[in-house]
Amino acid sequence: MQQNNSKLTSNHWGIGLVEVADGKIVSVKGHPSDPNPSEINKNIASSLNGNARISNPAVRVGWLNGTGTRGHDDYVEISWDQAYDLIAAELTRVRTNYGNDSIFAGSYGWSSAGRFHHAQSQLKRFLNAHGGFVRSEGNYSYNAALVLMPHIVGSFRDHVMQATRWPVIAQHSDLVVMFGGMATRNTQVSDGGVVKHRMMDNMKACRAAGVKFVNFSPLQRDADDTLDAEWLPPKPGTDVAIMMGLAHTLLVEGLHDQAFLDKYTVGFEKVATYLLGKSDGIAKSAKWAAEISGVSADRIRSLAIDMASSRTIVTCAAGVQRTDYGEQPLWMTVTLGAMLGQIGLPGGGFMCCYGVNANIGNIERLFRPGALSQGRNPVKNTIPVAMIAEMLLNPGRDYSYNGQTRTFPDAKMVWWAGGNPFHHHQDLLRLHKAFQSPQTIIVNELNWTSTARHADIVLPVAAPQERTDFGVGKSDNGLVPMPAHTAPPAAAKIEYNIYAELSRRLGNENAFTEGRSETDWLEKLWQETQRAANAHNIHLPDLEEFMSGDFISLPDPSPQQVFLSDFRADPNANPLPTPSGKIELFSQRISDFDLPDCPGHPTWFPMRDLATGQDKQHPLYLLSGQPETRLHSQLDNGDFSTSRKVKGREPVLIHPQDARVRGIADGDIVELFNDRGRCLAGAVLTEEIAQGCLFLWTGAWWDPDFDAEHMRDRHGNPNVLTHDLRTSSLTQSSAAHSALVDVAPFTQQPPEIQIHKKPCFKSLSRSDIQNKIQKKVEHD
Repeated sequence: MQQNNSKLTSNHWGIGLVEVADGKIVSVKGHPSDPNPSEINKNIASSLNGNARISNPAVRVGWLNGTGTRGHDDYVEISWDQAYDLIAAELTRVRTNYGNDSIFAGSYGWSSAGRFHHAQSQLKRFLNAHGGFVRSEGNYSYNAALVLMPHIVGSFRDHVMQATRWPVIAQHSDLVVMFGGMATRNTQVSDGGVVKHRMMDNMKACRAAGVKFVNFSPLQRDADDTLDAEWLPPKPGTDVAIMMGLAHTLLVEGLHDQAFLDKYTVGFEKVATYLLGKSDGIAKSAKWAAEISGVSADRIRSLAIDMASSRTIVTCAAGVQRTDYGEQPLWMTVTLGAMLGQIGLPGGGFMCCYGVNANIGNIERLFRPGALSQGRNPVKNTIPVAMIAEMLLNPGRDYSYNGQTRTFPDAKMVWWAGGNPFHHHQDLLRLHKAFQSPQTIIVNELNWTSTARHADIVLPVAAPQERTDFGVGKSDNGLVPMPAHTAPPAAAKIEYNIYAELSRRLGNENAFTEGRSETDWLEKLWQETQRAANAHNIHLPDLEEFMSGDFISLPDPSPQQVFLSDFRADPNANPLPTPSGKIELFSQRISDFDLPDCPGHPTWFPMRDLATGQDKQHPLYLLSGQPETRLHSQLDNGDFSTSRKVKGREPVLIHPQDARVRGIADGDIVELFNDRGRCLAGAVLTEEIAQGCLFLWTGAWWDPDFDAEHMRDRHGNPNVLTHDLRTSSLTQSSAAHSALVDVAPFTQQPPEIQIHKKPCFKSLSRSDIQNKIQKKVEHD
């Protein structure tokens, strides 16, 4: 190991080298061994030292008084003793009066990359030690795949580990057909961290080897210039129609591999009947697909022929399944791969969600390192991750999910740590309304985000660079020391210490701490990691030595892996974990669920806003996606994030022709709107976005103007415009990419951005604060 003076830190976007001056972090730079380090590191110092940093525990004044509106109220700062008293009293009251299934702690979000100080794990361990809580399951990124794929191919979490490696594609593939592109901005990040960003070099190797790429995306930059990809921009939400047009061409031209279909799949005859129009009278031909998608019928036909005559891999980006009926493009991706008959061959077949992070197809971890146990949750009720607003607005209501009928809990308390639902959830005005429902909301945060401003009790917590940990990516091959570089500022605390003190006051400290300090836990987890390494004949240094050195790289367990190669070699010896043991192009199990929005085989549905005629008032398609300047909404107030904003607003990409007819010039402040909401953004005119579409990056902290129509967002958060209807009743996943809007110049004086500042604080005497808290505790 090389020594580097303990300057390392780890984040989901990679390793950083931390520089400290006068007790403050002043810069974080990429590691010199990383071939493509992420510039997101530039946000860390400026955000942690910024105006929005939470200094002290705070309480919403309206909550103390029994009045007010979450998201709009003033706060009063309190001491930690007062905060502990309030939280202990609230937890006791809610558990006693309503039970632990009235506590929701979904806390979805990426939070820290460390193995011990992982925000969700800390909170969930604490609550599990005190009777449990209702949690969420799945994710916003690719939830449709998580729920659908086990029915038709197998566990999607296994798929991302088993994905065909990009060096294999470079060696064996002729053609990569990408639905939704392969956005390299997404490959800056990976769950838990990434020591080296390999994707760009692997892309270059593919192109140098002569692999051709086709990019079906309304945004040209969803395929990096390195790929020299053919750009075929479809109307958003029409990928399934194009896939069916390709499949129909393969079928009628006799280019499909019937022998593969017979041996490795079930149900193709039903799919063929549907493609030919025998079941509904509509042939899913290239001409039909062209009329829906805007991609020419001739190119759809010729591409199908190219695919059949080449070693071809079909990919579907995660964003494509975050649409109305988002299960269908996934199912059709599998269907196309099966019809081509190349599944399990090097460089052939299909893969869903390449490019969703830095590591899929690039690297995988050798073993599972030590991690903090969350304990056992006695509460068994869960909700799909994208149904939080639905849960809060409809307690006790039944809903359909994955063939089951479930019932929403009645959440009296919400505790959020390590995430920002007012970034990643859809229809933020509806979420704002939903967040008025619980009796108490607690939020742990670094900064005064919109989620923090919807809390009744706000707890300031330490950043990853302000505590000691070690980082290991969920799918990475590196171990990274994460020493504390500065102390937490002001009254911010390490979350483990917060929960330990609360557990002590609740009389159950040992159940949470097991008698261990923070240092003791780190030593325990590192010893578990050492034992896991020993099983692979790898000796790791002791924790002290590790913490003083550089990161450690471990061997890649499967650098030449090919997805489903074992299944192809012997489907009887290596059956898939599906009802038939084969790829289910028709699923009898899903068919038996009798869902109108997800039948038993891939099916075409138009997006809901089109089906209801909303294009007449709002003719532009809105797309949104991960920016290159931050991870989701993390550190949005950092220097790198703010450097790419336009007059302080998030940039929106507009085709010059769409801008011209609306009188919009490059750099103008514009207003995006539909019947759900409004937001301001900064116009960036570019032909990289297809005409008729807008692209607004996700992650701008929601900054509502409560005096404006629709509480207009000052900052540019696309989720004020998206619906909260989800993909289908099978997976109940986010459908953020199915929204219609319009845009116009904003002719008023642009309002000042408020969200990167602290909220308003009430000036109350210590005795007034204590009296209000005492009354609240006694009332509870």
